[in-house]
Amino acid sequence: MKGFILYSTYRIIRDKAYVALFGRLENGENFVTFNLFRPYFFIRKKDLKEALELEEFEYKNVKLKNFLDEPVVKVILDLPGEVPKLRKILIDEGIKTYEADMRFTRRFLIDKQITSTVDIDGDYDSEENIDRVYKDPELKACDCDVKLKVMSVDIETDPTATDLYCIGIKCGKYKKVLLNHKKKIKHCENFSDEEDVLERFMEVVKEEDPDVIVGWNFINFDIKFIFDKCKEYKIPFNLGRDNSVSKTRFSENFMIKSKVDVVGRMVLDGIDFLKDNFVKLKDYKLETVGQHYVGQGKKAEIVDWDNLEKDFKKNPTKLVEYNIQDVELVLDILDKSELLDLTVKRSKLTGMRLNEVGGSVAPLDYLYLTKLRGRGYVGITSLYSEKMDKVKGAYVMEGKVGIYDEIICLDFKSLYSSVIRTFNLDPLAFSKKEVKTPFGTKFAKKEGVLPEILDTLWQVREGMRKRKDETGRYAVKTTMNSFWGALANTSSRYFSMDLANSITGNARFVIQEAIKFVQAKKYEVIYSDTDSMYVVAKKDASKEGKKLEKDVNDYFKKLVKQKFKRESFLELEFEKVYTKFLMPKLRGGTKGAKKRYAGLVKGKLEVVGMEAVRGDWTGLARRFQMELLVKVFKGEKLDTWIRKFVADFKKGKFDDELVYRKGLRKPLDEYRVNPPHVKAARKVKGFNSAVVEYIITEDGPECTSHIKHKLDYKHYLDKQIKPIANTVLELLGKDFDELLQGQKTLF
Repeated sequence: MKGFILYSTYRIIRDKAYVALFGRLENGENFVTFNLFRPYFFIRKKDLKEALELEEFEYKNVKLKNFLDEPVVKVILDLPGEVPKLRKILIDEGIKTYEADMRFTRRFLIDKQITSTVDIDGDYDSEENIDRVYKDPELKACDCDVKLKVMSVDIETDPTATDLYCIGIKCGKYKKVLLNHKKKIKHCENFSDEEDVLERFMEVVKEEDPDVIVGWNFINFDIKFIFDKCKEYKIPFNLGRDNSVSKTRFSENFMIKSKVDVVGRMVLDGIDFLKDNFVKLKDYKLETVGQHYVGQGKKAEIVDWDNLEKDFKKNPTKLVEYNIQDVELVLDILDKSELLDLTVKRSKLTGMRLNEVGGSVAPLDYLYLTKLRGRGYVGITSLYSEKMDKVKGAYVMEGKVGIYDEIICLDFKSLYSSVIRTFNLDPLAFSKKEVKTPFGTKFAKKEGVLPEILDTLWQVREGMRKRKDETGRYAVKTTMNSFWGALANTSSRYFSMDLANSITGNARFVIQEAIKFVQAKKYEVIYSDTDSMYVVAKKDASKEGKKLEKDVNDYFKKLVKQKFKRESFLELEFEKVYTKFLMPKLRGGTKGAKKRYAGLVKGKLEVVGMEAVRGDWTGLARRFQMELLVKVFKGEKLDTWIRKFVADFKKGKFDDELVYRKGLRKPLDEYRVNPPHVKAARKVKGFNSAVVEYIITEDGPECTSHIKHKLDYKHYLDKQIKPIANTVLELLGKDFDELLQGQKTLF
């Protein structure tokens, strides 16, 4: 029977360790498998005698070696807890260990080459809350699609978050509000006190048996509130598929992620789905995300929040309606965004559980170690190393300032990944100095492990493209792109400054070589950024873009084969044509800006790096810049429009768009300087949020929740409108201040 693994752990039974895998089967039943497994790691064969003098242990000779081709032996223990103890003894005496940092369950899955889908063959029994309990079944890797049960949960409390009013739940066909009130309302179960509500909530979780429990700002608020109330009433906090109390880690420091460990299930925050899959919005409030994906928000207006306590006691109908809408909205977002589906696909690719896919080090580790063992090698034990210097980044060309017609955009497809494949950049291959790359580093002739992994993923991605599985393609793309970050991460067992710099260095060679080739064809390149370049068309932009794509790719095929004796996987794509394009000056300077430009593509405005798309500028700045750019690209007059915009602004028509949003990177008391967002937050007693929303008043920055002074309109005119206007006006030989005084007319 095939199934999806949701949760992995282990159990000690009669002094033996068993890996326990919980999940959902194709037939809809839940399962757990128990497999006997012994932890192990490796040491060099030449260190065996000295190691045995320090501590007795079981060992086995194996046909494996380290990256320096030194033979290793396998050290075998009985319990996972014995590994770190022996590892420390050996390391303290200068004996190198290999793969001695592996999590026990992950080691088991890597050995079985199982990611998140598994074929289970064996006898089974049933237990309370578990449909199938397998003991020592045969497990094999497989591919299957399993429909996971998702439960959305949202609580409502009094304004001080002291009293529990209700818990909204939706899971499949089940839709209920557990209501701490006697009034009979549709979709509600009524209870006389908080304790009964909580006990019923625990029962519902067991009865509905979800695989994923999700909400919004869920762990830090809803789950923490429920956990604290369970503690108060001495109710076992058990949301899992066994009888153990669910473990929690709530952090008041927003820099440290709170976690809930529920055996057999995943408890996830909807916000993490967005962040783990690199979705960027102006903020991650349920209202904002709902509008973005579903076209509707929280409908908070149906509740009179100023009189919440009074209204709830009298008639809780409106709060119940609001509660139901919230739990449904979260499920609608997951459905429309396909973020859960994307997370599942990334889990199936990398072997990470659903709450782990956002990382980069562990996914690469899983895939790399799986392939490495097939090559007859073992990886080092991952020990944190300090990065002395920064990895040198990508090549970014200084932009040529101006407003242009017909710009061709050419882009290298997954440049870092294709560079790794083309020049065989790989941790294992790096230890063999045989072939010199353009950057000057040397690698083995034999295909490396990482290029093999990327080649496999590339084929998977192409298969998904043919099936028009866009979610799957994105899952593969994000997985592939994350590997570069893992190689440059000091916590990775594959970290190497030389290797990381070789990747970026060879990527710089590729983009610079492509620019030279295009320039040799008598084209003007006005800008280049990491993996893309922007070229002024001569006559027919689309035709020329396709021709340049073919010519550059043919050039690299010949160059790589002749000079480096390798196959080129570099693939330049003709991406689009900007009918209008603006490259601004560097703020306060004369040189062209980097990573800042705007243009029109098929009549639609695209903005990169400028204030309109930056989260630390206001809505006012976004509105002004977007409208300004469209008028410039359409050749419309600006003087009258700018004066009217400023006049409307001064009349207060845009007051609701003056909010700044800025994230805190550390607790307030750790800031030695006092930037505006920190200053605003420090004015609020007990401020505890990762994001500060504030406006500038005549008394300086103030949080939107604690405004005490009048708006400082001059600040917004000088710091938001004026610099954005001059970005464009200076290209036309004009000035914002003179325009407002009526001394010059544009166009």
